[in-house]
Amino acid sequence: MPHRYILFSKPFNVLSQFSSDGSEKVTLKQFIDLPDIYPVGRLDYDSEGLMLLTSDGPLQHRLSHPKFEHPRTYWVQVENQPSDSDLLPLIQGGLKIQDYRTKPAQVKLIKAPNLADRVPPIRSRQSIPTAWLSITLTEGRNRQVRRMTAAIGFPTLRLVRTQIGHLHLEDLASGQWRDLSEAELRQLKNNPVRR
Repeated sequence: MPHRYILFSKPFNVLSQFSSDGSEKVTLKQFIDLPDIYPVGRLDYDSEGLMLLTSDGPLQHRLSHPKFEHPRTYWVQVENQPSDSDLLPLIQGGLKIQDYRTKPAQVKLIKAPNLADRVPPIRSRQSIPTAWLSITLTEGRNRQVRRMTAAIGFPTLRLVRTQIGHLHLEDLASGQWRDLSEAELRQLKNNPVRR
C-alpha cells in the first residue's frame, strides 16, 4: 500500500495525537479517519494550524529529528506592542528558557492576518493593545514560542503555525485536511529540510 502524506489544519484545543490521554479532550481521530498515519512533530493543544501527517516512517523521522533543523513559521498574536529592539533577543538567539538557550529565529512584526475567529475567542482587554509577529524557528522545543515571547515580556495570546518547510496552510480551513500534491511531495522527498 502506498504511503499517505496529509496536511491538516489543527483547530484550537485539539490534541496532536490519535489516542486519548484519558481525558475528554478532542484528538486527531475526530478529524482524520485514516489507518497508520502519524504526526510529524507536535503542535500544542492550545495552538492552531498546519500539521503534516504520514505513514512514511523514515521521512517522519527525518523531518522530526532536531539535527535536520527544518523551518517552521508561526503567526503569533502577543499582548502589547513590541518594538524592533524588544525582538532582538529572539532574532539573535541565546535567550535562556528553562534549561536551554534558543537558536536565532527569524522574527518580524506583521499586519493582523486574515484568520477566522478562534472558538473560543482570545481574551480581549480594551486598555492593552495586541500585535502580530511572524516567527520562524529551526528547533521545536515544548511550548517554545510561548516561552520565548513571555521571556521578553510579550505573552502569546494566539499561535497559528502557517508553514512547515515549503508547505503552507493557505486556504485549508480549521479542521480540514488534504493529501499533498505530487509537486509538494516531490519537493518534500527531494529536499525535506529546505524552505
